This record gives sequence, structure tokens and C-alpha cells, in this order.
Amino acid sequence: MNWKKIAATILCALSVQGAAFAAPIPLRGIVEGFYGRPWTQEQRIDMMAFCEAHGLNAYIYAPKDDPYHREKWREPYPESQIKKLAALIGEAQRHHVKFIFALSPGLDNSYTPLRGAMDRKKLLEKLESVYALGVRDFAVFFDDITEKDGQGQAELLRWLDAHFVKPRGDVSPLLTVPTEYFLPDMRGTDGKAKPYTKDFSLGLPKDALPLFTGDGVVMQGLSGKTLDDTERLYGRRLGLWWNYPVNDYMEAKLALGPVEKLPEAGIPAIFFNPMSAAELSKISLATGAAYALAPESYEPQAAWEKAIREQYGELAPQMELVAGQSQHLENHWANIGRQDGEALRAEIEDFWRAWPKGEGAEAKRAALREKFSELAAAAKTLRSKLPGKKLRECKPQLKQLELLAEADVLALDWLEAIRAGDEKRAKKLEKKMGKKREKIVKNEDAAKISETVCRAFLDEALKKEK
Repeated sequence: MNWKKIAATILCALSVQGAAFAAPIPLRGIVEGFYGRPWTQEQRIDMMAFCEAHGLNAYIYAPKDDPYHREKWREPYPESQIKKLAALIGEAQRHHVKFIFALSPGLDNSYTPLRGAMDRKKLLEKLESVYALGVRDFAVFFDDITEKDGQGQAELLRWLDAHFVKPRGDVSPLLTVPTEYFLPDMRGTDGKAKPYTKDFSLGLPKDALPLFTGDGVVMQGLSGKTLDDTERLYGRRLGLWWNYPVNDYMEAKLALGPVEKLPEAGIPAIFFNPMSAAELSKISLATGAAYALAPESYEPQAAWEKAIREQYGELAPQMELVAGQSQHLENHWANIGRQDGEALRAEIEDFWRAWPKGEGAEAKRAALREKFSELAAAAKTLRSKLPGKKLRECKPQLKQLELLAEADVLALDWLEAIRAGDEKRAKKLEKKMGKKREKIVKNEDAAKISETVCRAFLDEALKKEK
């Protein structure tokens, strides 16, 4: 292992954070665990180099839509896939990254004596085929299934431990994800473990490491209390499967913010679940790596700015403006990431407070117009200058932000024309604004960005004058 390079990476991360020392999380990496189009072989190989460069030491192979990982878990990989896996495993070894091979048999695995024995045989054969390729780290996941058989799942893991892990002597303890994998789903109203969690936690092999996702599937931050409460339920330490920047539940919105609000200590392992947009995931993943290397001194903003500088070079100023408007993902069950454009949102609020009274309103309008113009220019520049791989992953969102910011400029000019009593100009601007808004609405299913800032301002302006 290239210890000098790893040490240099760690020292660099610590110096960025301004800390003399902070203990890294021992097992830290990426879990390719999202739904939708899996990464290509080229993207995975590139991510191995990324992991080494940023001090990440593990990669879980668990793409939900790889049929041989989940739906067809019993079936051996075709020869063409075996060759790709072998090449990928070799790349992981070359970059000093643990390649953790995961299977998700929970959709239809049987726990009855006869069929269960047949399924165990198939599972063992599948793991042995990957062991032959050089893999020594394995995971068995039971997430996102309807059947909750904690006792059966735990027995299966104990059987694997006894018949696969221990006999070989060179296989690491198993990783797993339970069916109840976040704290509120594990715990009843009485504060005690639900039956499934009780059976699963008590039956696990002694050294197996479960992963969980915190206070929800996708939630804003993880407190030390949540970590402690979950570990008390399990009677052991748990690793963290962190669902940021993954966006498979809201693919129109890109998660381009930093990892934040995680514990300063106490996590034995952390895996960041990325987007299918591999290149754009690297912004958040770089911040996650900085956190994992020095949790006690991690500063999200500094790590985020550094990641963008390193990844976008001379386009960093424009990318920082755009990425700042695409950080927060939220729906009825998910809520994660910094709020989009907090500083610009505050400036908008200040403008709306001043506009009715007129005191200093024109200066605030001019300043706000400049900010929207800068955003439009940044999006336009990136559309014309980003390298192809990066541009393909964000072109719709860049176009949408450009439209939004241009519409906001028109809205500000429209407000000024109304105040000046220039009815002809106001009507002309309103017509242009309407056309922009039609395009924006048409594109919203495919591209969401700056919903609470640029998008909200456009609607707010229209309502103010109606």
C-alpha cells in the first residue's frame, strides 16, 4: 500500500481544516447503492482513482439495478460481466481500495429448511465465484424489502460466517444492512427494539458490521445521540450508509452541496451513496472524504470550496455559483443538504421588505439584478465550456437556471417599469417574462434547481403586482 501518498492526503485534509490531528474513520468510502442506471465500467474505474486521491479506502459494489446483485442474485455472472468485475477488482487493488462485493438476496430468499438450504448453496456459490477473482470483503443486504424475518436473516449471516468467512481465514467480517435500517423504524413507541430489530441484532455474527442511515432514509444530519441510541438497541457499533448526494428519488435535482451535520467521533465506517451522475457526485464525495479523514475538525464550506477549485479549475467561480443553487433535496420523506442559495434568499427577503416603502429599494433592486445576471452568465459559461462528461450530467439544470435567472432579471425590470408608470415597457417585459416562464414550467419535470430562490422569486414578483 502506498502509505506515503495516503499519509500526504490525510495531512493535506487536516491542514485545510486547520487542525493539528483528528482520527480518521477507519473504513470510509463509497457505496454504489442507488436505483437507476448503474455506473459504467469507465466511471467505476475512475472512481477507484478518486478514492485513492482523497483518502477513501473502500468501495461497496451494490448497484440496485444490476440484476445479478438483486433480482437474479442466485444466477452466476455471465462471462462478460466476470471479466469486467475482475478488471474492476484489479483497479481497486491497484489504488489500495477495498472492493466490497455485496448481494441483496432478500427479495425472494427462502428461510425454510429445504428451499433455504438450496438458496444458501446458491449464495455460497455466488460469493465463491467472486472470491476467486480476488475479493476478500463481502456484504449481504436486506434493505428495501417487504418481508421482515430478522431471525432468518441473522441465521443466514451466521451460516455464511461459519461456512464461508471463517474457513478461509482471509475474508473480512461481513457487512450487512437490515430491513429496518433507520432508528425510528427500528424502535417502538416504548423506546425498545421492534421484534424484527431485536431478532436480527441478537442473531448476528459477533463481528458482523450492520450499516444504518440515521434518523430516516434521507435525513438532515446525524446526531451523536441517534448514533448512541441505535447502538444501544443493537448492543454493538454500527456503520453509516449516508444517502447524500444520491438523488434517485428526485433525479431532476442534482445534489451539489457538502456533506454536513455528522458526528465528530464514534463511527467505525461510513459509506456515501452517490448519484448516477458520477462526475458531479465528486463535489459532495470530496467533502465526505474530508469529513471521514478528520471528523472533529471538518468544515463543510471550506471542504466544498476546495473540492470545486480542484475539480473545476478556472471554471470554479461559475461552478460555485451554480452548485450553490442545487444543494437541498426534499420531499414528503426526504430532507437533506444545505438550503439552496441562502445568501441570495436573504437578499431577496431584504428587497421585498424595502420595495413597498421605496426607501433604498432601487439600490437593492439593482444589486439583486446584478446577482441574477451573474447566475445567468455562470450557467451560460458552464454550458459552453464544461468538459463533455460533466456537461452531459448537468446540461438540463444549467439551461433551467439560466432561464430562471434571466426571467428574474426581467421581473425586476418589470417591477421598476410599473413603479415608474411606464405601461408600454411593463407590458413588453411582462410578455417576455411569460414566455420564459412557459419554458421553465415545461422543463421542471426534467430539471429542478434553485426552487426556493430563483424559481420562488419569479412567482413572488408576479403575485406582488396582481
